[in-house]
Amino acid sequence: MPDLDFQIETAEVVAHAAVPTLAFRLRIHAGGPERISAVFLRCQIQIEPPRRTYDESEQKRLLDLFGAPARWGHTLRPMLWTHAMVPAPAFESTTVVDIPVACTFDFNAAATKYFYGLEGGEIPLCFLFSGTVFYDAGGSVQAAQIPWDKEARYRLAVRVWREMMNMYYPNSACLFLHRDVFDRLYEYKMREGIATFEDALDRILPAPKQRAAR
Repeated sequence: MPDLDFQIETAEVVAHAAVPTLAFRLRIHAGGPERISAVFLRCQIQIEPPRRTYDESEQKRLLDLFGAPARWGHTLRPMLWTHAMVPAPAFESTTVVDIPVACTFDFNAAATKYFYGLEGGEIPLCFLFSGTVFYDAGGSVQAAQIPWDKEARYRLAVRVWREMMNMYYPNSACLFLHRDVFDRLYEYKMREGIATFEDALDRILPAPKQRAAR
């Protein structure tokens, strides 16, 4: 039975997709003499916040997600990002396939809050693999399950995520509201004769404090 190993080599922004999408380039190595007929791969992608450091500004931006830094020893835990399904065609020894990952800009999602809270550096990711491998065994095709302990780690540059979001949402961000909150905002906008929702929020929110001159 072949022993598969997995390695994430690169991550690139997919241009012109229906939603913001990253393509992770996955290399699959097949140990053993068997020719691989096909692989149907399931992938769970986790974010591993404990595997990087955070400056003071990032700690403030992540307050909503992890609480005060004094509690991070308990709250900074791996979190699920997403799942993906990846087919791989027949190959011998090694092959490369893409893992397409759709990225939401919904700030109700923990992953988006985390990505947005980082100002630079890298995002530590863990790819956990399972699924089925089909291989040629003496002229007949056999199937075997991929062990649950197969994984690969990758550090995604924060700039790649930001470049993707700027490509799909230039100078913008998405915010989903409960219907009753939206209705109240809409009524306020209409009642005050405000042209856009952005102008309505700008009028409601306090102006940022100006730094005192030194």
